[in-house]
Amino acid sequence: MITSASFVVSSPDVKACPKSDLFEYAFIGRSNVGKSSLINMLCRSPHLAKTSQKPGKTLLINHFLIGSGKGNPSWHLVDLPGYGFAQTGQKQREQLREMIERYCLLREQLISLFVLIDSRHEPQKIDLEFINWLGENGIPFALVFTKTDKIGKDRLADNVARYKQTLLETWEELPPLFCTSAETGAGRDEIINYIEQLNYDLGQQR
Repeated sequence: MITSASFVVSSPDVKACPKSDLFEYAFIGRSNVGKSSLINMLCRSPHLAKTSQKPGKTLLINHFLIGSGKGNPSWHLVDLPGYGFAQTGQKQREQLREMIERYCLLREQLISLFVLIDSRHEPQKIDLEFINWLGENGIPFALVFTKTDKIGKDRLADNVARYKQTLLETWEELPPLFCTSAETGAGRDEIINYIEQLNYDLGQQR
């Protein structure tokens, strides 16, 4: 349950991120995958994350404070820059890649990374390379298929099945998978319940 969501700060590097012991859940994906729209849908706040028809708008690490109701811990939702935006220069692409990798590797508060995948497409090399990099570095993550309202149920099922098949060629087990739509709200409860369960389990270990 999300009862409040507010912007905290934009940071150019992991070292500038908030000094906090709150759990963090970060969202990332290829440019124009619908990340900002998904974040706004999850938080039921249409203007929380800035959306744009122009890819590559998010260039910093954006922290949002999420309130989860009485008796439940607050947590940070993190909006990371998209990867693979071809229209940026080589230098900026390299800077963004380094920023993302440093956050993923060094941010101790990060509990899980949600990797967004456009459900309308077959497995893309750039997504698979990033997913494999996460696996090689032991970074927990889940896959979030976006824009499911844009395709039919049969094609969605085929594309998800193809992703599973491709991953199982190199992975022993699959990460959690969610199918979402920023337009219809599909997948919202499943993602929030997943986060709250992780918060509860990890909170018990503290």
